Amino acid sequence: MNDRLDKEEIQLRLLRLLEKNPDLTQRGMTRGIGISLGKVNYCLSELSTQGFIRVERFKNAKNKAAYIYHLTPNGIEAIGKLTFNFLKKKIREYDDLKEEIKNLNDLLKETDPDSNDSELNRHLKRIID
Repeated sequence: MNDRLDKEEIQLRLLRLLEKNPDLTQRGMTRGIGISLGKVNYCLSELSTQGFIRVERFKNAKNKAAYIYHLTPNGIEAIGKLTFNFLKKKIREYDDLKEEIKNLNDLLKETDPDSNDSELNRHLKRIID
């Protein structure tokens, strides 16, 4: 299970999954995202309450619990907004990580000036520069 995903990231992943496959089961969503079935159920309820999806039950299906999840126009718009926010967050995380790598590299040079791992140095140069 992936408990490190925040609410917006889960919503984005669910909306993208449903955009591609609206008749996906909740168990399929669980496998596609890596979160618990209960969390999928809760998040679908939230998406429905927010007006991002419309849930329709198959009346004539053999499986009476079969549902189809339709994205609403608000849901399609939400994909764009959530994607934008997700990208901004990941860029901030990348910048923070890049700065941490630079600081650790500087510390390594101070504490062990003789350290010379050509592969590590090549990767560090690519990241830091």
